[in-house]
Amino acid sequence: MLDLLSALAREANSWVELRYHARRSRLIRMRNGRMEESSSAEVIGVGVRVLVDGVFGFASTTDTTREGISKSIADAQDAARTAAGSKKKRIEKLAPIPATTGAFGFDLADPLTDHSLEEKLDLVQRIERRVAGADPRIVSAAASYAELIDEKAIATSDGVAVRLLQSRPEFRTMATAQENGEQTLGMDSVGVQGGWSDMLSKRDPEEMADHTVKLALDQLQAPFPEGETATVILDPGLVGVLAHEAIGHTVEADLVLGGAITMGKIGQSVASPLVTLCDSGVSEHLPHAVGTLPVDDEGVAATRTVLIDQGVLRSYLHDRESAAHFGVEPTGNARAWEYSDQPLIRMRNTYVDQGETALEEMIGGVKHGYYLKSLGMSGQADSNAEFMFGVREAWRIVDGKKGEFLRGVTISGNAFDVLKSVDAVGNDFTWEYGAGACGKGQPAKADLGGPHIRCRITIGGRQQ
Repeated sequence: MLDLLSALAREANSWVELRYHARRSRLIRMRNGRMEESSSAEVIGVGVRVLVDGVFGFASTTDTTREGISKSIADAQDAARTAAGSKKKRIEKLAPIPATTGAFGFDLADPLTDHSLEEKLDLVQRIERRVAGADPRIVSAAASYAELIDEKAIATSDGVAVRLLQSRPEFRTMATAQENGEQTLGMDSVGVQGGWSDMLSKRDPEEMADHTVKLALDQLQAPFPEGETATVILDPGLVGVLAHEAIGHTVEADLVLGGAITMGKIGQSVASPLVTLCDSGVSEHLPHAVGTLPVDDEGVAATRTVLIDQGVLRSYLHDRESAAHFGVEPTGNARAWEYSDQPLIRMRNTYVDQGETALEEMIGGVKHGYYLKSLGMSGQADSNAEFMFGVREAWRIVDGKKGEFLRGVTISGNAFDVLKSVDAVGNDFTWEYGAGACGKGQPAKADLGGPHIRCRITIGGRQQ
């Protein structure tokens, strides 16, 4: 397929980008002893993007023959010419890139296709039964497994010719506990870029089930916090959520041009000097981050981009169009969910880099505060970096020690204000959120993580 795409790209009478995408997906979900879903799907097609008269044109097709793709190229060119008549602003140029070539990701160990449907069904059924039978107060139990296997070939008229394979399995558990008319929820998840054993070795499914049950049960007796602004220690999961949701979206160049708070702030101090925040197509520090990709959907090498360097904003996230506008190199952040989607500027693996402080030392330095872990069911952030997130697990810190477990905790504030308050960054690191997808007009698989950090934040709760 890559040879055909490369030949058609060379023959085109305009700039053209051709992206073949074959996606194979599977979903297995059990709830309360019933199989809610066991399905598989395959989607194959070619997305075609052209640049004519300073305007992008896009078309897609499931006909992957030479004739079918050639027709889509002509359709995309016609769409661009038609749109050009009403466009006031034109794309003057795209940022130049090296002619990346090669094949990536095909040396996967323990591929998902080596494991049968029966093995995957058994995992989901076994774990759902473990959750359901753990305690009589568990009134609802669920477990699910999902996988995406993506094979792509990308060719452009300026010399890109790449093939890549991406494999992303994920597993989830959920439990609802009930006592004295109150219900509480526990959940856990894991997702990786890799094979079957990579997923199972990152998080043991039995341990996930037990943790899910314990979280649901512990909340039944836990008090709510009082609202206040306090010193908190955020675990790597919440650090990653803050980096992605409240900071990362504000530095996507298309949102910057739309008026995000970061517009015009390159070179300015926006965080504590202890904070370095990055986005990378490489799985930094630890393997199998789910947003890992060697090249983006424009064929640009997806290397590490330092967004905040020791507190100073250094870069936005770019595709080739925005990079040309800002006069910088593209960062490899153009991503499309399926062949029929146009590439958008999206994050990959977003994280705060490691520091030098041990977690025990962080906790020991807090007289009154909170230790907060994992994103809850609710959350939102906007282009001004204002956020509100639910917290899945929370403990008081009293006189340098973790104490009482709490429920119903939320955190809120402005992410840049929070980062400016950071006074300790951990020497640990974890990728935390490989399951699920980021939304921005279309989904994208992205990971997020970091070390523990200590900062000031607004805690929300309610009186008992």
